[in-house]
Amino acid sequence: MTGRDRTICALYGVLAFGALIATWSQNIRFFMRDDNGGLTGFLKDAWANPAAASLSNDIVFVALAAAVFMVIESRRAGVRHVWAYVVGSLLIAISVTFPLFLLARQIKLAQAREAQAREAEPAAP
Repeated sequence: MTGRDRTICALYGVLAFGALIATWSQNIRFFMRDDNGGLTGFLKDAWANPAAASLSNDIVFVALAAAVFMVIESRRAGVRHVWAYVVGSLLIAISVTFPLFLLARQIKLAQAREAQAREAEPAAP
C-alpha cells in the first residue's frame, strides 16, 4: 500500500471515529432523558421543525445514495460483507459506516493495483 493509500485510509478512519463520537454522544444524551419516547420519540424529534426536517431529509437521501453506491462499488472493488455497512448505517450512523466502507474499498483498490503491478513485472530469467 502506498503512502497516499495510507493517508486516505487514515482520513476515512478519522472521519468514521469523529462521526461515531458526534452522533452517539447526542444519541446517548437523547435516550438518557426520561421523556425521550424511545425510537418513536427520536424519529418524531428528527422532524420536529423545518430545520430538523431539512437535515433529516438530507441525511435520508444521502444515506440512500450511499447505500446504492456501496452495493454497486462493493461488487466492482471486491469489498465483502457490504450488507454489514448498509445495516450498520441504520443501527449506528451512515456518517460512520460510509467512511468505513470507503476505507475497506481503498484497501481493496490498493491491493488490486499491487497485484496488477506484480503481474506486469517481467519474469526473471
